[in-house]
Amino acid sequence: MELTDKSLHKVYIVGGGFAGIRAALDLVDITPENVEVILISKNHHFEYYPRIYKVVTGANPREVCIPLSEIFANTRIKIINDEIIKVDVNKKKIEGKSGIIYDYSDLVLALGSETVYFNIDGVKERSYGFKSIHEALALKKHLHKMFDVYLSSEKEDVISQLHLVIVGGGPSGVELAGKLVTYMKELSKHHSVKNEFITIDLIEAASSLVSALPSEVSSHVYNRLHKLGVNIFLNRSLVKEDIDEILMKDMSMRTNTLIWTAGSRTNHFYESIEGFTLHRNGRVLVDEYMRPEGFEHVYIAGDSAHTSYAGFAQTALYDGNFIAKTIKADYNGENMPKYIPKKVSYAVPVGEGWAAVSWGPLKIYGWIGYILRELIDLKFFMSILPLYKAIRIFKNKPLKESCHTCGEDM
Repeated sequence: MELTDKSLHKVYIVGGGFAGIRAALDLVDITPENVEVILISKNHHFEYYPRIYKVVTGANPREVCIPLSEIFANTRIKIINDEIIKVDVNKKKIEGKSGIIYDYSDLVLALGSETVYFNIDGVKERSYGFKSIHEALALKKHLHKMFDVYLSSEKEDVISQLHLVIVGGGPSGVELAGKLVTYMKELSKHHSVKNEFITIDLIEAASSLVSALPSEVSSHVYNRLHKLGVNIFLNRSLVKEDIDEILMKDMSMRTNTLIWTAGSRTNHFYESIEGFTLHRNGRVLVDEYMRPEGFEHVYIAGDSAHTSYAGFAQTALYDGNFIAKTIKADYNGENMPKYIPKKVSYAVPVGEGWAAVSWGPLKIYGWIGYILRELIDLKFFMSILPLYKAIRIFKNKPLKESCHTCGEDM
């Protein structure tokens, strides 16, 4: 089946992440009604990844999982739940898993990134991640089950049962490690297990944590985690995960809980699009208007475009806004703006009430940094939702948790 309407200028946006949502909202604000904006996503919701580590440690999933229908309520944006499996940039058509073929006037591809395991034996099959709500909830369920297994384990196996190993010292790994310290203490208390039996290790292949940050900020993050009780191993590369053991080049650890935050790559779907040129890092080479080299009316946004600061939510939002303005200018026959990469700032929370903020020359640590990070999150919610909805989501109370082992609500 083929969908087409020659009377409308159709802009299809593929991907319901940061870049896709921003492009859609900005397009309907600045283009006339005969420009139809359609967002296609395989999910019915948007996931706010910067806070998803909190779901692992007891936060309400509503904090990070927002229905697209709420975001686009009272707008003329059309939402289609489908997964695009083919793009023909020469015929200006895209095909969905549903079998429907969509004709576009302009196409924005904002598919984001996916987890990569570097072909390390056993990691994909045996590790836990939290790049989605589904993964975060699965990991949280496992953390509860750890205590069941611990209480029924043989004496020689006890230590490995409450040993958590996080691989990847970027923002995700650091944020989760800091939050797990408090959460595991709560779980141990409700299971009548001494907290000192819990071990949290963080392994990073580079020589510093959050290596994108200035060395001064990275050192503060390291010291904060160390003070919280997290064991940090730098310059260590994982080479294999076995059933109850992980192996590095010069050491091994016994654990049943490996949490993988070490790598991501451009969505492999871009490799299937004929005519696109990819950089060696897998990102699509784009021109000064964020179009794949050699193509018009197609735009690449966010993690998948080969730009200076790709891979950050701030960049994805910036790209979405830029592409909306570019499509408007092209539609009106005006000079299109040229893309100028925008530097990103960093706000990395490490445990409750503490964050490191690097904003240009400004460096802030501790409680003030934590408040700034919370305000950044709130500002984003307010940019995609009415004020009352943004505040309601942001103030969601943690879920009451229960565990059949201790028989109590937490």
